[in-house]
Amino acid sequence: MPTAMTIAGIDIEPGEKRQLNIPVARLYTDTELSIPVHIQRSLRAGPTIFVSAAIHGDEINGIEIIRRLIQANLNVIRGTLILVPMVNVYGVLNQSRYLPDRRDLNRCFPGSVKGSLAARLAYNFMQNIVKHCDYGIDLHTGAIHRSNLPQIRADLSDDVTLKLAEAFDVPVLINSVLRDGSLRECATSNDTRILLYEAGEALRFDELSIQVGFKGVQKVLRSLGILAKRRSGQRKTAPFVANKSEWIRATGSGFVREFVKLGDQVERGQVLAEINSSLGHLIKTVISTRSGIIIGKQNIPLVQEGDAMFHIGYFGKDEDDVAEQIEIMNESVIL
Repeated sequence: MPTAMTIAGIDIEPGEKRQLNIPVARLYTDTELSIPVHIQRSLRAGPTIFVSAAIHGDEINGIEIIRRLIQANLNVIRGTLILVPMVNVYGVLNQSRYLPDRRDLNRCFPGSVKGSLAARLAYNFMQNIVKHCDYGIDLHTGAIHRSNLPQIRADLSDDVTLKLAEAFDVPVLINSVLRDGSLRECATSNDTRILLYEAGEALRFDELSIQVGFKGVQKVLRSLGILAKRRSGQRKTAPFVANKSEWIRATGSGFVREFVKLGDQVERGQVLAEINSSLGHLIKTVISTRSGIIIGKQNIPLVQEGDAMFHIGYFGKDEDDVAEQIEIMNESVIL
């Protein structure tokens, strides 16, 4: 039999479903800053997994994904599911990526009990959530004015992590190195395997990204035996791994007329966009340096020279198949 799990001094027994708040700090308004948590435990032993969102406070698609997971009243048959809809509550309140000291929480792990607000938040999340978990799924979006195609980023050199990434069932997997101070880097040192789901744009709900994430999390939970497996007549996506990607940058400053969209297949030498002056003169064209798939792009039609405009993933000879699977993914979502 599994034993009680203690989070923020509160015991959660096997078979219990509970919502609680992990206190972090008091702001100068005397308002308490805390992390909301939803926990579901089975009576049967099994893996423990967390699903987190809004480490960057303006990345709100993940909050809606977790809200739908809670509302779905999932039947956890083994192990423990921990849902954390808002890690950076302060950032959500201020519609900001950062904390009040302008720190990026995802560069502050493992944190410190006596450090800055960001360090304390990171420390509390590590001690109360990550250290209990065998696995984690961290939900992200693109930055302000940038959109990402639904994709999983992870250390795909690890066989177990690769199987989890494949179970999520999106067309594009990015073999991503670990960044110092990130949740992924710190969790890995705790022997907690992490998937990072990237989809959509900051401060916007994107229904495609939300539905794909909502379904993908459940597919991972079924693959781990936390949820009961079910038969499905749907065709499973064969994911493709991009071991390299590159941002194509603006070759001039001006107003953008783009010719491609997220998920499009592009060829080496293809014109992706034109940059024009306010008087209508063509200043520069933006050219793809290699063949690949657009996995991220800037949305605002204004650029300064050097701005990142199109993020292209390289898949070699599999690019036709990747484009087909992206189309299948788009068609499978009810908008």
